[in-house]
Amino acid sequence: MNHDWVQFVGPSHNLQIYGVKLLGVDAQNGRKLLFSIVFLLLLWVIRGVLQAAAKAMRSRESRIAVFWTGQGVSLVTFALGLLGLMSIWFDNPARLATGVGLVGAGLAFALQKVITSFAAYFIILRGNTFNVGDRIALGGVRGDVISLSFFQTVIMEMGEPPSMQSAKPDVWVQSRQFSGRIVTVSNSTLFDAPVFNYTRDFPFLWEEMQLPISYKDNRAAAEQILLEAAQAETVEISTLAAPQLEHLRQKFLLEAIDLKPRVYWRLTDNWVELTVRFLVKDHDIRGLKDRMSRRVIAEMDKAGIGIASGTYEIVGMPPLEVKMEAPAGVSGRS
Repeated sequence: MNHDWVQFVGPSHNLQIYGVKLLGVDAQNGRKLLFSIVFLLLLWVIRGVLQAAAKAMRSRESRIAVFWTGQGVSLVTFALGLLGLMSIWFDNPARLATGVGLVGAGLAFALQKVITSFAAYFIILRGNTFNVGDRIALGGVRGDVISLSFFQTVIMEMGEPPSMQSAKPDVWVQSRQFSGRIVTVSNSTLFDAPVFNYTRDFPFLWEEMQLPISYKDNRAAAEQILLEAAQAETVEISTLAAPQLEHLRQKFLLEAIDLKPRVYWRLTDNWVELTVRFLVKDHDIRGLKDRMSRRVIAEMDKAGIGIASGTYEIVGMPPLEVKMEAPAGVSGRS
């Protein structure tokens, strides 16, 4: 009775189990598999050491430089791993070309979104769309980019101002502050939807604050109060934004823009709506508007100016006549 259930047969030492020879399972492929595992482990160790060294430089370099150093290390190790595995398993160029063609055709059909996300990653690497740390809106998600991989972008979600509360997805924070949710968005979204970048070339935004003033109050004084509050809170911001705006004008076809605060009037049926337009940084907008609101209210109280609201005044009522009739069959006298 033959008890050799497992044997290595033939010149290539193919594995045979119960007389069935397994295709491709031979000593040569076993050595290739072992060498591949050792090679990938070595690359993994080298990648870990290089990324740890990049993180150790955080105290001396900017966090953006550290991030892109890590991205470069990941790309280089990925390319080396791919080339190394191809060199180990495909020693014949003809077999390599045939194998790559077949595998590539199958992957292109089955993994369209994955390939698109990987292609979008290289577009992001150019830095012309967004960078780590930028505040963006991508695929309906608004927030700061905190991480980036070959296939996904990770965003720390922020809330929305009241004018955008109807936009999806629903966010309970009624201002551009963090909601606490970390959202992962596929890089392929870059090809399907616009990307709104709050910080790339001009890390400032124009904000507005509306204030209704009654026709009976001193509107000129109210305008002055709004201007002084905006100037007091944004004078440093306007100074910082001036060179950034000049760089933007040189890079793009952009007309001259006034950075100073300005108040616009709009007439309504009930009041004069004063809108002050001013420049803010991309972060801490809610804090700035809070300080402005406190200053404006205090100054308006001193000037005796109130904030208009919708009211209704009843000036008269028509006379009312009540007539009561007795039921049929009932006499008016008892």
